[in-house]
Amino acid sequence: MLSIRLRRAGSAKKPHYRVVVADSRAWRDGRFVEILGHYDPRKNPAVVKIDAERANYWISKGARPSETVKSLLSRETPAAS
Repeated sequence: MLSIRLRRAGSAKKPHYRVVVADSRAWRDGRFVEILGHYDPRKNPAVVKIDAERANYWISKGARPSETVKSLLSRETPAAS
């Protein structure tokens, strides 16, 4: 099964994340199918850039977003309108 989740990037103590579509059995930072966007929690306010159209495409194909990605998508959607 595919999942939409965060993939950690950045150096020690300075994380930022990529929002990716990956097999649910893959490691957190392992193989992925597609990068959908990025999330930087260290900025004020936090930077969230997600391609909502591609995310909706993968959700329609059966990918399940993680709880964190669900909240990021809901945060991103009003800004895109």
